Amino acid sequence: MQWEAVIGLEIHAQLATKTKIFSGASTAFGAEPNTQACAIDLALPGTLPVFNIKALEMAVMFGTAIDAEISKTSVFDRKNYFYPDSPKGYQTSQLFYPIVGLGELDITLADGSIKTIGVTRAHLEEDAGKSLHEKFADMSGIDLNRAGTPLLEIVSEPDMRSAEEAVAYAKKIHGIVTSLGICDGNMAEGSFRVDCNVSVRHKGDNKLGNRTETKNINSFRFIEKAIKGEIIRQIEILEDGGRINQETRLYDADKDQTRTMRSKEEANDYRYFPCPDLLPIVIEDDYIEAIRNNLPELPDARQQRFIDQYKLSEYDAVNLSADKALAGYFESVVKECSDAKLAANWLLGEFAKQLNQSNTSIDQSPVTASELALLLTRIKDSTLATNGAKQVLEALWRKEGEVDAIIDSKGLKQVTDTGAIEAIVREVVSNCDKQVQQYIAAEPDKRGKMLGFFMGQIMKASKGKANPGQVQALLVPILDELC
Repeated sequence: MQWEAVIGLEIHAQLATKTKIFSGASTAFGAEPNTQACAIDLALPGTLPVFNIKALEMAVMFGTAIDAEISKTSVFDRKNYFYPDSPKGYQTSQLFYPIVGLGELDITLADGSIKTIGVTRAHLEEDAGKSLHEKFADMSGIDLNRAGTPLLEIVSEPDMRSAEEAVAYAKKIHGIVTSLGICDGNMAEGSFRVDCNVSVRHKGDNKLGNRTETKNINSFRFIEKAIKGEIIRQIEILEDGGRINQETRLYDADKDQTRTMRSKEEANDYRYFPCPDLLPIVIEDDYIEAIRNNLPELPDARQQRFIDQYKLSEYDAVNLSADKALAGYFESVVKECSDAKLAANWLLGEFAKQLNQSNTSIDQSPVTASELALLLTRIKDSTLATNGAKQVLEALWRKEGEVDAIIDSKGLKQVTDTGAIEAIVREVVSNCDKQVQQYIAAEPDKRGKMLGFFMGQIMKASKGKANPGQVQALLVPILDELC
């Protein structure tokens, strides 16, 4: 019997307001613990919240960007629970009348196919504080700086069937909120966090299985790992005759596994009721349309523009347009090197490899767009071969100097002198008698497949400095002379 995963995501996007959702306290990241929580954030007696209208604008921007329903009237509710990092004893959220209703968006899968994922709702709420465990022996510390920070919680339909689809959806949402400028998307700082709801069922069964919710995952790689691991765990339990407990789990990146956090609550466990301190939000059609008409370029539109303007393949356009920062970096490189395809190849290839290995985001890259553009220009003007260019990029990443200085100091300048290259080619050919005889004996239409060996030996003999195009142009006539 085949199993099928059913996955839904709850994404918490921290809105890029300067102050909190119901107070004037700062939302800046990195302050000393408990220095940015005011009396309102702590719900001290006699204080009243005042709604931050900028949070409303950002929520409507998101709703219009995915062509979702926008509620003309939305209401804040109190979600009652006790955790040490929630000083109020409740969270101000929206259950019954969220600001954003039903919507949908398309994701592009690895095979190029398109899948539509439903968005159930997106509602405004305040964040809680943060419990700290690392620095305290047998105790937990509490930092309330984050308490009251505005969040937009984006809830999907359970339309995803694999970890890969879930990651594609999360990346799509990330691209939208960062393109809109309503969230900085910094997952390391907790500005974009994902809760993964996962259940499994027999393929073809319409009934949903018990689900678990893995909370607060802060990287796309961990989202994929956590979901894959949870799917395997649930299937193993069910195949052994057990049952899945509906619970909240945490993902342990060090052990690459999820673990139980607490039993899963339902809405009635939180005793929701309308917040008595906040009036309903009523917005007019003109307000919604004004926001809709002033939306910035979104990932889908940017993708099509990259195809039209830069003649990129759909694959390159999809991967370069999803992230606003990467898209901007790409366009800066192209502006200086005037070769969109070469820029795309390097950004999605060697450059992406460096980012991944160093766990660095594009906006923290030690290599500027101008430096990469100059590196690509040196490939175009035949100063550098591909292998040499990779070495230069690695040196740039280590901040060892400027492009041309690195080329000179490492002796990476490509050999383009025809006479020097021809001498290397003839020397290699003369030392490969067995392969030359095989080349001579081969049918003419099959000889092309045999050139790779000679090319490899020649590039090795030249220490990677020979221009590959010139090598191949000289190699074939020299071999044909021997036939």
